Amino acid sequence: MAFQTRSDHAAMSEINVTPLVDVMLVLLIVFIVTAPLLIQAVPVELPKTAPTRPMTEPRNISLTVNKQGEIFLDRERVAPEALERELGERHAKNAEANLLVQADAAVNFGRVAQVMATAQRVGITRLSVVTAPIEQ
Repeated sequence: MAFQTRSDHAAMSEINVTPLVDVMLVLLIVFIVTAPLLIQAVPVELPKTAPTRPMTEPRNISLTVNKQGEIFLDRERVAPEALERELGERHAKNAEANLLVQADAAVNFGRVAQVMATAQRVGITRLSVVTAPIEQ
């Protein structure tokens, strides 16, 4: 009985890719078989109905606070004491409206917080703060 020594076999320096190819072929076959099933929908004949009025999209309300602290509602200047009434009227017309708050970077945050609190008192729940992207 002859024993082989290490010098008889050189170190194997290549990767056996046969199992990898087998797995990839199986995955490819599974993908080819299942892809058409994902695209097909259940065939349904929809009933006929009378046309309905299209849903109105929620309108945005723009609220801007400039550098001097002046408040503009949809580009119209509004006195701070009249802001709650004006916001209430616009919210009553469209309860789904989004309030877009745009404040100058130099304005005092307290002023912006007052405006946001007024919007909350009116019942506006959809509020977004508009910012500019950072220049790179």
